[in-house]
Amino acid sequence: MRPASHIGRVAFVTGASRGIGNAIAHALLERGYKVACGYRHTRSGLDELQNRFPCAHPVEVDIHERTSIRAAISASVRRFERPIDILINNAAIADERPFEAINDAQWNLVLETNLRGPFAFTQEALPAMLKNGWGRIVNIVSIGGQWGGMRQVHYAAAKAGLINFTQSIAKLYSGKGITSNAVSPGLVATEMIARELSSEDGKAKAAGIPIGRIASPDEVASAVAFLASDEASYITGQTLNVNGGMYFG
Repeated sequence: MRPASHIGRVAFVTGASRGIGNAIAHALLERGYKVACGYRHTRSGLDELQNRFPCAHPVEVDIHERTSIRAAISASVRRFERPIDILINNAAIADERPFEAINDAQWNLVLETNLRGPFAFTQEALPAMLKNGWGRIVNIVSIGGQWGGMRQVHYAAAKAGLINFTQSIAKLYSGKGITSNAVSPGLVATEMIARELSSEDGKAKAAGIPIGRIASPDEVASAVAFLASDEASYITGQTLNVNGGMYFG
């Protein structure tokens, strides 16, 4: 049996208070990681994690602001006395509306949150990873970023950009011990997609999933935990599809 070399490593999960982010934090904590659990407005979903796992540390962060990102990273370092080894860029917003109804402010907010946020957080976390010669960056993207969006064109565009960003970081830093990968869910049972699933188009999309159901957040989290591990040491620049067969690209 291989030793658990990851014990003691620190992960920062953005958007960890609910949904996929909360499941990712839970999966990493169960595997023995120390986890800074990023949240913005409410930390209610993190109380249970903190009560169950001593190494769960809620950290308030606004990924729109670099000063907030830097403060959050500093808070994690103070709590765990170790820099961030693993960054999970999960925080995102959805905004379902017809293409012709998207205005500039809505476009900018989605791109700022879903693409510029991961860019800024990655840029701030990289120096410590480079110093240590080891790091894992996992970006949560979306099937929409692979096959386009019909009612969330700005969301799909941001996620497509994040896939390319993932590949660029892999090209730049994999040779220095830092892998960069993406996990791309399809339909997942979270609050974020409740509105989509209530529409006729959403119901039809769910009915067409080859595996016959939508995913649980835990199933996405398991893929993230694998990419964060030493077992994935030779995987970089990849997008791991967790979509039940909706898209084979």
